[in-house]
Amino acid sequence: MPSLNPYLSFKNEAREAMTFYQSVFGGDLDVNTFGEYEGMVQDPAENDLIMHAQLTSPDGFVLMGADTPSGMEYQKPAGISVSVSGDDETSLQGYWDKLADGGTIVMPLDTPPWGGKFGMLTDKFGIDWMISIDPAQD
Repeated sequence: MPSLNPYLSFKNEAREAMTFYQSVFGGDLDVNTFGEYEGMVQDPAENDLIMHAQLTSPDGFVLMGADTPSGMEYQKPAGISVSVSGDDETSLQGYWDKLADGGTIVMPLDTPPWGGKFGMLTDKFGIDWMISIDPAQD
């Protein structure tokens, strides 16, 4: 079955960011550096940068990320948000609290007109997140 997974680009902070996301969501983090693959970067100083990282959470989230080597143009993420939703209010509130630490709350996690809870923030790595807690079913 195909899957659709966010792939985040960073400039020299993928390791720190992906380790942070592991602290938020839990799970297993697999990391490969450019230095593990001969000829992947032109500057040996970039050998320890992340070529590919994949976080697989216990809830089944898959989040990927990498550093952008100097031979490629880096563009800050814009116009896209990572959305996490569901009905487990305790887990989703925990994700919100951890992602907000050091970040900027754009819209507080609160009750929107459609019920439940919804909020938007930009984390300390510049990644935009939307957290949506489904309304309770009666």
